[in-house]
Amino acid sequence: MAADSIPVAPLSIWEPVHLGTDELGRRVEVTLAERNMLIGGEPGGGKSVALQLIVAHGALSPDCRMILVDGKRVELGLWRDCAERFIGPSIDEAIDTLHWLQGQIDERTSWLLDNKMRKITSGLGWPVYLVPIDEVAYYSATVGTSIQQKEFNACNRDIVARGRAPGIIPVEATQRPSADIIPTSLRDLFGYRWAFRCSTEASSDTILGHGWANAGYSATEIDPQARGVSWLRAEDGIPRRVKAAYLTDEEIIYLADWAAQARSTHHVSGDADDARKVVQLLRKDGAA
Repeated sequence: MAADSIPVAPLSIWEPVHLGTDELGRRVEVTLAERNMLIGGEPGGGKSVALQLIVAHGALSPDCRMILVDGKRVELGLWRDCAERFIGPSIDEAIDTLHWLQGQIDERTSWLLDNKMRKITSGLGWPVYLVPIDEVAYYSATVGTSIQQKEFNACNRDIVARGRAPGIIPVEATQRPSADIIPTSLRDLFGYRWAFRCSTEASSDTILGHGWANAGYSATEIDPQARGVSWLRAEDGIPRRVKAAYLTDEEIIYLADWAAQARSTHHVSGDADDARKVVQLLRKDGAA
């Protein structure tokens, strides 16, 4: 289970992920190892931009293995050469992948139990699995039969519930933040909730948690022209207003090619300036 090493590696999945800046211009970072995240918002609000930031960090972390699930293919497709699995519009493949992840959870938790440990640590050298799902509603409520959708939803909830200790990080995004897509029993399992502009207060609360809109933290009040502006809530915390950082398509292509080359050859071409450029891109800010 040891992760392959890359001699020159800019990042680690155990390090904080840069997401943007707050209203005072301070950097906003989250540590995703042992956590998970739910991202929601209407089209054009910045949800996909946010997902790219997290995937980029995972791709450039040699101790991270990525399982990319994207029914549209195009949102996460530029990173497919960095992924251990890339799932497109097939719900059968999505379900098969979730079953595989459940097997990884069972194997790892058995080892942890035998060795009297409650969770993995960076010192074990095991790769952490980052599992971004872009538009979870595509699989949970749109394609396939009702039986397949129920199977996907049951597997997904199990992975979100049990994945943290053995090093499985689901990051799920939807432009349909409603209770039928993200039921309370699933929503409440996510440690981080990131809400971009929503059309209703109910949708905002579906992401952030019940009652936050009435408390003054509503994604409906975000200006439709203010792409990337959002509310980010950590576990048991108060939502924080955040402007998400932004990667252009050209920068994503550069980062994805750099990461894919590093993963395929287990070394990084170029000099230290190239590595610094990669890190600087992931830590920049900007408007979508």
